[in-house]
Amino acid sequence: MKNELQKITLLGGVMLLTGFGSLAFATGWASAGQWLLQASLLWGLVCHCVWQRLPLNKADLHAPFYSHLGWGNRLTALRGFLIALTGGFIGLPNDTQGLMWLPAAFYTAAAILDRFDGWAARRSLQVSLLGNELDIRFDALGLVIAPLLAISLGVLHGSYLLLSVAFYLYQWGLQYRIKLGLPVHALPPNPLRRTLAGFQMGLVAITLWQGLHPALTQIAGIAFMLPVLFGFIVDWWIVTGRLSVQVLVGLERFSLVWLQPGLRLVLVLGLVVLLPYPPFAPALNIVLWVLAGLILVGCGGRVAAGLLIVLLGLQYPITANSLLVAVLIVTASWIVLLGTGRYSLWHSGDEWLTRYEGS
Repeated sequence: MKNELQKITLLGGVMLLTGFGSLAFATGWASAGQWLLQASLLWGLVCHCVWQRLPLNKADLHAPFYSHLGWGNRLTALRGFLIALTGGFIGLPNDTQGLMWLPAAFYTAAAILDRFDGWAARRSLQVSLLGNELDIRFDALGLVIAPLLAISLGVLHGSYLLLSVAFYLYQWGLQYRIKLGLPVHALPPNPLRRTLAGFQMGLVAITLWQGLHPALTQIAGIAFMLPVLFGFIVDWWIVTGRLSVQVLVGLERFSLVWLQPGLRLVLVLGLVVLLPYPPFAPALNIVLWVLAGLILVGCGGRVAAGLLIVLLGLQYPITANSLLVAVLIVTASWIVLLGTGRYSLWHSGDEWLTRYEGS
């Protein structure tokens, strides 16, 4: 197993040197050198993270060690490598702007692999504690590195880093309580945590492609961030004993019965006010009305809300009522994250989104 990890580490180093040579040819030695330094440091961090947790490469604490990493962990390590490649582009000079599709592709691939590394672990019958730990660590690392790049490109607001910091503050707080001998209560299972994390990766990947107006993606980024920050606060109150699990169940019910249906109504009413204004063409108005109808009745509402954000992004900036447009973006973002709730005709894709494949 250690020999396998050594080979993976070496292979990553060779690929980094290859990337350095290619970038040097395309942009010059200075930019390529900066990319190599940053990407190498991140790859070293990824490898250190794997090496440090190798004793967890077993099904549970009392199970025997696996003899090899397994396909799930290999894909997770690949995710870490792709994140390192992405981080190499942070702060590069303007002469590399034409190559910014590369980090977008790298991080998009890493986000997609996040769905399949656990599947590979299950298919190969090698689900491990190591895979679960690396999955969490690399999700968090990716949501530091990729947002930093997105912020440097102007497509995410700087406040989005609050989400990046929140995870590490939460983990530090747990360790500090344990060190002081204070109680740490177990969190109840909640598939929404994984769903929200997956959506964050998807959002950041989309913004890195720079296909939508930066002002819109900045608003969407803040909207996507807020429910996750709220979730960290609620989880912290639960693990510290300030909030009972029953209160959490009540919050989930409130969201399902009142908040999510209310978001559908707010979004549709906002569209009714907005649609008479330019620059919407008649054909686009028809599409928006169809999406509004799907959202209102809760038929594939998450997909419809996502498409609505994209259409608004393609038309942005909309000068008719910028505040109303911002409200629409926030509302649509929350529907994408949370779903359409009670009184919906068809919860399209909800089961797939909330299913965690494991690592």
